[in-house]
Amino acid sequence: MLKDLVIKNRSYRGYDESCPVTEEQLRKYVDLTRYAASSVNIQPLRYHIAFEKEEVALIQSMTRWGRALPELTLPHKGMCPTAFVIICQDTRLSPNLNMFLKDVGIVAQTILLAAVEDGLGGCMIGNFSPDEVKEKLGFPENIVPLLILAVGKPAEKIVITDVGEDGSTKYYRDENDVHYVPKRKPEDLFC
Repeated sequence: MLKDLVIKNRSYRGYDESCPVTEEQLRKYVDLTRYAASSVNIQPLRYHIAFEKEEVALIQSMTRWGRALPELTLPHKGMCPTAFVIICQDTRLSPNLNMFLKDVGIVAQTILLAAVEDGLGGCMIGNFSPDEVKEKLGFPENIVPLLILAVGKPAEKIVITDVGEDGSTKYYRDENDVHYVPKRKPEDLFC
């Protein structure tokens, strides 16, 4: 079952905008993070959830997607996520932002796996300006945005393929807008 969830947990860049994500769902996902590991058990991460259309659109406007596909504007018009979770750090608990980056990865994966279990999907977005997000959303000085998670009902096809002979792991899209993600073979994972 975990393997199925991990395989379904793709970085979706296209969503069905007619399928909202509820506040209750987002709160349930964030609640799961309380049980995740935290460096020195300091637990400095905080979460901002967005599910109302106006705020979701504002956050969407501050994100940049699909860096490996600069010729495309993603998500396509009419295929934006219907919710976001912004993972932040409370610098009153620890000012060291680098110390908790692994914690950010752990909680992000936890949230997205929970979303997948509910038939949703998401994408981790690191390409944004923390200062802009902080200013436009009115976060207090001690709250620093570290990662944005898009959440919604996936509306695109993603195909996992093996890395080719050239060794490239760059994702790509075909003429039908199918998204391909090359993954290394199992025998290539061990040192």
